[in-house]
Amino acid sequence: MVNPVAVKSLKLTVLVEDYAGYGSKFWGQHGISVLAEAETPSGTYKVLFDTGTSHEPVLHNAELLGVKLGDVDYVVISHNHYDHTGGLPGLAKVLGEGTPVIAHPEIFKVSYAFEPHLRYIGPTPNPTALRRAVEDAGLVWLLSKNPMKLFDGAYTTGEIPPQEREGFERDMTITVFKEVEGKLVRDLIEDEIGLAFVTDEGLVVLGGCSHPGIVSIVKKAMEVTGVKEVRAVIGGFHLISASEERIDSTVKAFQDLGVKEVYAGHCTGLRAEAALQKAFGTSFKKLHSGMRIRFG
Repeated sequence: MVNPVAVKSLKLTVLVEDYAGYGSKFWGQHGISVLAEAETPSGTYKVLFDTGTSHEPVLHNAELLGVKLGDVDYVVISHNHYDHTGGLPGLAKVLGEGTPVIAHPEIFKVSYAFEPHLRYIGPTPNPTALRRAVEDAGLVWLLSKNPMKLFDGAYTTGEIPPQEREGFERDMTITVFKEVEGKLVRDLIEDEIGLAFVTDEGLVVLGGCSHPGIVSIVKKAMEVTGVKEVRAVIGGFHLISASEERIDSTVKAFQDLGVKEVYAGHCTGLRAEAALQKAFGTSFKKLHSGMRIRFG
């Protein structure tokens, strides 16, 4: 891709996150949901990225922030886990009819974790109910493995299969399984996609849990857009159970890529957040419910 059009400005609002902040009036909840508002030469667009575990905290925080969700243009779901899909059935009732819900075709897979105990971690309340709730509300599923341009300056990364991931990110930091033809098989979470915005200062890349690896997601965004500068990386990086070596490799890769700012939370983990803060100083920010971030 050659010289993609940049958005004129980008505003991100963290509607829900694991951390609410000290003395905060906002609600925190395991999961993440971010509203992106992009001003482009052809108009302003709203993209809802992920929906948390349930819709109540998202709507509570949106009301406190004065955010209206009825005019959201697109919903992008990073992957099928409950802490990213759980709020969608409730939010679908307030989103506009015909709104596209963009996700990987494996969004409806049945997923399980075995640690610390056997538990279902797939779409909430279950894949069939999620599909029907969205369709009954008049929204439209748009499922694709491939990268997708939403509008000038906004792109999904599409699938990042294991062979395309960075070497140190090919080992998963979480062991989960999916049901395939009556059998449980290891899930490499190929359904996770990222979201990228092109700004005049470089890419702003969002990851939900970043199971394929946050560095792999950033590099895929660079490949899809053709933009080599990275303004900011934002989201959950799932380094909470990662080795010190992997955390160090992630920090170094960010530095080598010239990442200017890092905003991390959700499943990133305290050790990784501390390492990122040490490396990036005031250019590192911890995500929290109600946080607003502006570019341009």
